[in-house]
Amino acid sequence: MNCPIEANLAELGLTLPPSAPPRALFLPGKITGNLLFLSGQICEWQGVPKYFGPIGKGFDTAIGQEAAQMCALNLLFSIKAVAGSLSRVRSVVRLGGFVAADPGYPDGPLIVNGASRLFIDLWGDAGRHARTAVNVASLPANALVEVDAVVELG
Repeated sequence: MNCPIEANLAELGLTLPPSAPPRALFLPGKITGNLLFLSGQICEWQGVPKYFGPIGKGFDTAIGQEAAQMCALNLLFSIKAVAGSLSRVRSVVRLGGFVAADPGYPDGPLIVNGASRLFIDLWGDAGRHARTAVNVASLPANALVEVDAVVELG
């Protein structure tokens, strides 16, 4: 394991998924200039959804953060697949987070923190990013969370 980011991941007790298959006709990511635009990833492991929505009042935010972290791990798999190495990431520019929730659910942004925290833990200040976090009525495969990202490559 030569990649320092993958070493950081291992120190956190996490691993990349062995695959992150797309659910429809799209690329996992596309590079233009020095930016990598990553397609949204839901909270699934090797194509099997693990966390489901919609959620409502009283939902355990920590479980939602685990779901968002799983989305981020799938994004990391996509970065490595498209860019060749996680070490190519200079900074995480932006995350978009979507949480399947009942109307009025207040903690969608706190759930998306599960993805944000992983990128900050892995890249430090370079992992800090602009972000959108919104609640939606439903997501593919009835997933709880979906996250997309834009990263700068070096």
